[in-house]
Amino acid sequence: MTFAIRARLETVFGPEGVGLSLEQIGYAFAPAFFGFTIAMIIGGPLVDLLGIKKITWMAFLTHAVGIVLTIMAGSMTSLFIATLFIGIGNGFVEAALNPMVASMYPDQKTKMLNRFHVWFPGGIVIGSLVGWLVMDVLGLSWQIMVGTLFIPLVLYGLLFMGQKIPVTERVQLGISNKKMFSSVLNPLFLFMVFCMFLTAASELGTTQRIESLLKESVSAPLLVLAFINGIMALGRLSAGQVVHKLKPSGMLLYSAIFTFVGLWLLTVTSGGMIFVAAAVFAVGVTFFWPTMLGFVAEYLPETGAIGLSIMGGAGMFSVSLVLPFMGRLMDGASGPGEALRTMSILPAILIVAFLGLNFYMKKRNSKEVA
Repeated sequence: MTFAIRARLETVFGPEGVGLSLEQIGYAFAPAFFGFTIAMIIGGPLVDLLGIKKITWMAFLTHAVGIVLTIMAGSMTSLFIATLFIGIGNGFVEAALNPMVASMYPDQKTKMLNRFHVWFPGGIVIGSLVGWLVMDVLGLSWQIMVGTLFIPLVLYGLLFMGQKIPVTERVQLGISNKKMFSSVLNPLFLFMVFCMFLTAASELGTTQRIESLLKESVSAPLLVLAFINGIMALGRLSAGQVVHKLKPSGMLLYSAIFTFVGLWLLTVTSGGMIFVAAAVFAVGVTFFWPTMLGFVAEYLPETGAIGLSIMGGAGMFSVSLVLPFMGRLMDGASGPGEALRTMSILPAILIVAFLGLNFYMKKRNSKEVA
C-alpha cells in the first residue's frame, strides 16, 4: 500500500502541486528503496541472532514513524526523511519474513515465496484504489489518504502479537556463520545479485513512476497500476504450476521477454490500448522478485537469511538509483517515452543473461542426474 500511495503523491508534490521537479521527487522517493536496502543488510544477519519476531516489531515501529512523518511532510527534505523510515520498515518486513517462509516450506520455496509475494501487488491494488477513491472520487486531502496506512499497520501488529515464530532454515540446518558468509561469494550467487539489480529496476522503477510516465497517455494512471498489480497477484497465486513446468530459470527467461515487449508497447500505445501493453508488462514482471529469491533459496540455501537479504537489498538499491535518472529524462525534452525506451534496455540484457542461466542449470542438472 505504501508503494501505491507514494506513487499518488507524485502529483501532490510535483510541479502542479508543491512545486518539486520530477528529478527532485525521484530523489525524495529514493529512500523508500535504499532505506529498504539498509534494513535488509542490517536485518539479514540479525534475523538469526534476534529472531524473526523482533525484526518484525522493528518494522512496526519504523512504519509508524514513517507514516506520521509523511503526513507532516511539506518539502523535499521532509518527504525524503519520511520515505526513508517507510523504506526501512518495508526492508525489515522482507528481512524477517522471506526466511520465515523458506523455513516453513523447505520443499516448496519458490512456490510459497511467490504466494507470499502475492501481497506486494495485492497491497498495491488496494493502495491504488484507496488513493483513487480518497483523492480523485471523494476529493479528500492527501493526508487522509496517507492516514489509511495505519489500518494495515495495526492489523499486522495484532496478527503477530503472541505468535510462536520458527527459527530460520540456516539455524535449523546448523550451517555456520563462516559457511554462510563465504557462500555469498559463490559466482552463481553474484550473478543472481547482478540480475536482481536489473529485474527490480525494470519492475519497480517503472511502476513507482507510473503517474508521470502515463499521465499523457491515459486519464487515470493509478488505475493502470492497480490493473498491473491485479494481474501480478493472480499470477503469483498460480506460481506452483508454472514452477513445475518451467523451473525457476525458465520462469525468469520468459519473464524478461514479456517485460521487454511490454515496456516497448507502453511507448507506442495510448488510451485503452495502454491496458493491453500494461497486461503484457504485468505478465513479465509477475514472477521476477519472488522467483529470484526462490532460486537462491533452492539452489544456494547455504547463503541463508543473509543471501535473501542481499538479493532484496540489491534490488531495492537499484531502484533508488534509477528513479532520479528517470525523472531527469522526463524533466528534459525527452519525456516519458524516452524514459520507457531507456528502461526497456534492462530486460533486453536480462534475456541474454537468463538464456545463459538456463543453459548452465540444464548442464548442472544433467551432471547431478549422472
